[in-house]
Amino acid sequence: MAAEDRLDLPMVGERQSLREQVAQALRAALITGEMRPGVVYSAPVLAAQFGVSATPVREAMLDLAKEGLVEAVRNKGFRVTELSDRDLDELTEIRQLIEVPTVARLADSSRAEEFERLRPIAEEIVEAGERGDLLAYVDADLRFHVELLALSGNAHLVTVVRDLRNRARLYGLSQLSERGTLGGSAREHLALLDALKSGDSAAVKQIMEEHIGHVRGIWAEHV
Repeated sequence: MAAEDRLDLPMVGERQSLREQVAQALRAALITGEMRPGVVYSAPVLAAQFGVSATPVREAMLDLAKEGLVEAVRNKGFRVTELSDRDLDELTEIRQLIEVPTVARLADSSRAEEFERLRPIAEEIVEAGERGDLLAYVDADLRFHVELLALSGNAHLVTVVRDLRNRARLYGLSQLSERGTLGGSAREHLALLDALKSGDSAAVKQIMEEHIGHVRGIWAEHV
């Protein structure tokens, strides 16, 4: 390549890796409650704590802003998004309207092999819950529900639900973990797979309704 054709661009792989590492660390802080709703966080201050420049932190925060987890505050930084009881009720209602009937329609014993492929992820959720690893819990939980919904064949639906779940972080997980009850909530995923494999759509519907209801209950304790 001629010198005049060469662009002065950053090393994308390294830049993205650092940005993703920072975003992951910030998500962990959000999930565990270290970063509190309503508080404004400065990218340079956070960067100093990470030991990196402000640029990857600012980029990571912009990624979180796209997910609805934080919002930019002009000339100050980023504020952790606050969700009211009404916000949580509305997000729960939308999830129930979309996820419950969609997953219930998947119940079919002839698709048992497809459901079994999700069992290792469901077991990851249980294991993460039992050892109190909140970040691993949320990561596995999201993968499970997204891959389950993907079996519907509706990619747009999966995108919508992923966005809803990102916006409605699992409030109160740290309290459940401290009480040792997170594992019980996690085991609902295994029961859901068993019902799907047996083709029992009524049982699937009930489990999904209770599961999403339990999440709203977690939020209610935390708000």
